[in-house]
Amino acid sequence: MKKVISIHEYQLKNNVSDAQFESAVESARSQNLFNLPGLIDYYFLKRIRGTREVAYTAIWIYKNKNAWEKIWGAKSNPVPKEQYPETWKIWENEVLAPLITQEPDRIHYAAYEEF
Repeated sequence: MKKVISIHEYQLKNNVSDAQFESAVESARSQNLFNLPGLIDYYFLKRIRGTREVAYTAIWIYKNKNAWEKIWGAKSNPVPKEQYPETWKIWENEVLAPLITQEPDRIHYAAYEEF
């Protein structure tokens, strides 16, 4: 099965420290907010070098395209945010939104499928 890998980029607000963001991620982990059906692994990464200005990236690895589309919908028919998994709504609205410069659904991201 070909995995789907989604990469999300997070730019912190000027008044948010790295420690605050990292603590929020740990809190989300401890609350099991990333337990999504079909999500088999994830990583949070901190930029140490590169041309991108983004401070943090998350890599989300899904079992396959079908599992990914069950949560987020097909490219031609994305799921509205009101229908996101409850844990994801908490992650985006309560944990992530206060820390980043953009609306969580407007972050830079890309989803890729293995070949």
